[in-house]
Amino acid sequence: MKDVENLTDEEELEKLKRFSLEKKLIDNLITYWKTVKGYDKRHTDQLFSMFTKETDLINQSIYFLAAVWHSHSEHLSTIEKDTNGDTLWVWCYPSTTAEMRDLLLRKCCLTDENKLLHTFVFGQYRRSWFYITTVEVQDSSVLEKVTHFSIVLTAKDFNPEKYAAFTRILCRIYLKYGSPVKMMESYIAVLTKGICQSEENGSFLSKDFDARKAYLAGSIKDIVSQFGMETVILFTALMLKKRIVVYHPRIEVIQEFTRTLPALVWHRRDWSILHSYVHLHDDELEALKTCTGYIAGFIDSKVSNRPDLYDVYVNLADSEITISQQAKDAMTMGKLHKEIGQLIVQSAEDPDKSDSQVIKDISLKTKEILTNLASFTEVSDDGEKPTLNFEALKQKRYPPATENFLYHLAAAEQMLKI
Repeated sequence: MKDVENLTDEEELEKLKRFSLEKKLIDNLITYWKTVKGYDKRHTDQLFSMFTKETDLINQSIYFLAAVWHSHSEHLSTIEKDTNGDTLWVWCYPSTTAEMRDLLLRKCCLTDENKLLHTFVFGQYRRSWFYITTVEVQDSSVLEKVTHFSIVLTAKDFNPEKYAAFTRILCRIYLKYGSPVKMMESYIAVLTKGICQSEENGSFLSKDFDARKAYLAGSIKDIVSQFGMETVILFTALMLKKRIVVYHPRIEVIQEFTRTLPALVWHRRDWSILHSYVHLHDDELEALKTCTGYIAGFIDSKVSNRPDLYDVYVNLADSEITISQQAKDAMTMGKLHKEIGQLIVQSAEDPDKSDSQVIKDISLKTKEILTNLASFTEVSDDGEKPTLNFEALKQKRYPPATENFLYHLAAAEQMLKI
């Protein structure tokens, strides 16, 4: 990581120092901000007043807004690759852990030996989403010794389109000025006003990117086109909160496929199960193992030799889905699964239906299944969550595979008596 003290431009150094921010002061501001219930002008004025009393730094408003920004998100970073072929973590605001820095350097394509340029990648690590946009530097007077750089943004929400659009603007700013200061100004503008505008660098409006659009950005129809009736295996695994590992040598293919899968269980609207870019690295695998169920994307084919990581293995390159030995009992297919599979295929193959309509059809079938399951539950006297009456389920005399599926679904929905 470059030391700002080594910069030669004194004016730039002063600006960078202003954005370095005394850690103790900022931590106090953030703690204060997080204790505030709601948001209104009075609270903002109180916070700003407290800030101005504690510092005589010149640009107080920038520091104040930066503190507010830090209370909402995590960090913004810049990674550069120089003419010597070295990849350097050159700037970060406000700070990050060594663990997170190492992870993001792995995700950044600038450290890849194969030299493939991935313009945009995203993923999740321990409940924090990362978004990385990488560009090649050509004929830049302000980044003379830099061949490529990446802008890294971490956030709490899943919205690839939003952060791809915004990091592209930040990249254009960095290409022009070679300074993180200008990027920070744009980021703060987006945080406080929801917009940043520039004729030369482009405009960005936060409200153009709502979460629902991000959830519906993938194509269920493409998945069904590739896997047909076997799509029901993915549906079943997701319903039962199983561990799905997806392999393909190209990260772009992995991310497009995996981001779409949570839509198969639309009733949960839970994209926190998505880990679209995972390496076979100890800290990443340990973090993955703390999740009860997940969708994990890998570009390393060696993951196929790690049955401890998955219940269902999807080889996208060969269009193959494999159920692991330990998951075969819970994933036994029967008449109900055939009905669901046929519904999914028929809906997806209808040329008049959009992806969102296919999702709706699957969601209606899911609701029917959950309503049926609820009819076999009972509420305890203490008002706890309804639990499955297994005897009532057995009396229905469903085919063994259907009964088995409903039992494991009850377990996934935390409807079993402990």
